[in-house]
Amino acid sequence: MTNIGVTELGYLGIGIRDLDAWRFYASEILGMEWGDSNGELSLRMDYWHHRILIEQSDEDDVLFAGYRVAGPEEFRMMQHHLEECGVPFKVASPAESEKRCVLEFLRLSDPAGLSIEIFHGPLVDRHKPYRPGRGMHGRFVTGSGGLGHIVIRDGGVEETYRFYRQVLGMRGTVEVRFEMGGVRREPIFMHCCERDHTIGFGVGPLPKRIHHLMVEVDNLDDVGLAYDLARRNGVPVLMAPGRHANDSMFSFYMQTPSGWFCEYGYGGAPPNHQSEYNLVGDIWGHEMVATSYTGEVGRETPG
Repeated sequence: MTNIGVTELGYLGIGIRDLDAWRFYASEILGMEWGDSNGELSLRMDYWHHRILIEQSDEDDVLFAGYRVAGPEEFRMMQHHLEECGVPFKVASPAESEKRCVLEFLRLSDPAGLSIEIFHGPLVDRHKPYRPGRGMHGRFVTGSGGLGHIVIRDGGVEETYRFYRQVLGMRGTVEVRFEMGGVRREPIFMHCCERDHTIGFGVGPLPKRIHHLMVEVDNLDDVGLAYDLARRNGVPVLMAPGRHANDSMFSFYMQTPSGWFCEYGYGGAPPNHQSEYNLVGDIWGHEMVATSYTGEVGRETPG
């Protein structure tokens, strides 16, 4: 059977309660471009029409994750592959695809119930220069690495691994073994593009579908600027700046207005396509400086 799989995390859909808080956070802290077109709210990070779609919702959580395939042939192959795997899915209508600003997409769910969208042909607005919400020294790193990565709630580690490996075609395994609060943790990180990992899971119980979204910038000073802006504006910082051992990302973690976290990073390593693991989460730094939304204080999950 042909090896068919997704090629990047293209976009996220999030439900948020406080639009004003998110507008300030996304624009003035993260530096993203806030979009409002005919009542459709979105965040832009590059030439793509959107990287994050926003819906007003009391859930304050991720609603769906959009994974890309290369083109129409791969999209048909993915449908056949899903049928062979016995995974139920629904192809979106042309009107739904146009609203999503992609040529075609379909919907399915992962083992934890997170809505997954597989698409091809995103709308790319190269005639519209990207305008960050506040001054930046550089730009967001997207391109062949996609939007970034997410660490998600799993529906059982083995079942979740089988889904993302056998159904979506990602690769990966345990990258870190460590203890947190006396409990041994072996989170799994999986990749599908030129980013060390696109998803992570196996971090223990989570109150939301997402633990964090990582976005990467191409200038170290933008991480420092975001850190200063977060502290200056009262944004809770979960983990101080540091460098991860598994993907070499220099980053810090802060809370979003919805209660989950954003990792803001620089200098992440690409995948080496061969398995390896670490016994520590960080080369240095990333001290916990706040209580997470789970109420736990201690060493947070790397990645």
